[in-house]
Amino acid sequence: MVDLAREVEAIRGDLVAWRRHLHEHPELSFQERETAAFIEQELTKMGAFEISRPTETSVVARLVTGRPGRVLALRADIDALPIEEDTGLPFASKNPGVMHACGHDGHTAMLLGACKVLAAHRDQLRGEIRFIFQHAEELTPGGAQELVDAGVLNGVDAVIGQHLWQGMESCRIGVRAGELMAAPDTFHIRIIGQGGHAAQPHLTVDPIAIGAQIVVSLQQLASRRVDPFEPFVLSVTKFVGGTADNVIPNEVELCGTVRTFREERRTWAAQAMEALIKGIAEAQGASYEFRYERGYRPVVNDPELTAFVRATLEEEFGDLVTDAEPTMGGEDFSAYQTVVPGTFFFTGIRRSDRDAYPHHHPRFDIDENALVVGCRALVALATKYLGQA
Repeated sequence: MVDLAREVEAIRGDLVAWRRHLHEHPELSFQERETAAFIEQELTKMGAFEISRPTETSVVARLVTGRPGRVLALRADIDALPIEEDTGLPFASKNPGVMHACGHDGHTAMLLGACKVLAAHRDQLRGEIRFIFQHAEELTPGGAQELVDAGVLNGVDAVIGQHLWQGMESCRIGVRAGELMAAPDTFHIRIIGQGGHAAQPHLTVDPIAIGAQIVVSLQQLASRRVDPFEPFVLSVTKFVGGTADNVIPNEVELCGTVRTFREERRTWAAQAMEALIKGIAEAQGASYEFRYERGYRPVVNDPELTAFVRATLEEEFGDLVTDAEPTMGGEDFSAYQTVVPGTFFFTGIRRSDRDAYPHHHPRFDIDENALVVGCRALVALATKYLGQA
């Protein structure tokens, strides 16, 4: 239909400018008011879309060709993280304690770029493209489920999303059918003992000692109770208790995360963890509180749609397309996959191992050349899926 490489290269300046504006003005999950207003403003300038605001901080743009055909949804997340930026970039965050440290600024810029290119060729397409600028990916219960509940996928045949990925060399594209990203559950434990003087531990029920025993024992759920070939992660990430070096406290708090791909394993994990905590606490004369909170579902890519994505991207990019490695990170894109066939792919942003700060790091940054590749991928997938008029 068009020379995609030339068309997208022509808007490289827009992609970079959009990304840098968004990076400079990040907003937290469910608070993306200025971000959503900026997106709506840019879409309005393009003059080709039916624009709606299904929630206060999200934007959906429909490109309706007026010719019968399939309906494809393309999704980008728009929220930032509660991190103090330390990149030293000239366009670093102006909002203290808030940073685009996961690439969502790039996701938004790439989808805006796809809007601009595809809008210019609406008369050559069939069906409809629905561009979803989604709020609150970083904070459960997540924006994706809210948009599903609001009906943004009604009438949609397939949904595609991508993530800029530090784990891949810049401008390479990773595709994988089946399991790609895990369910990110969390847990909270409170051990209630009996505090006292640290010189007289026999007169106390020491919640720190009990908590330490629980931390060690929880690791054995993964190493001794789960098949080594099954992906399963249990990490205790917070241990809080005590106020002085000579005082045994009354209680401690432990928190962490469980990552898995199987629904039945999530149920098992909650039950097995509580049984272990209960046994240790009661054996030491302490009581406990335990809360297990389910996060997003795992991202499991539809095989047929993923085969289409791989074939289309290989035609466009050749050997830049590779197999994506599954990750135990989570993504609420999975909410869309419960409604329609969906697939999620990675676009690499790592320039070198030297400066490859991970996602959610205060010095995280992207190779902006990847914006052109990711935008071009979205345009190629949309034009191929809808077909020419």
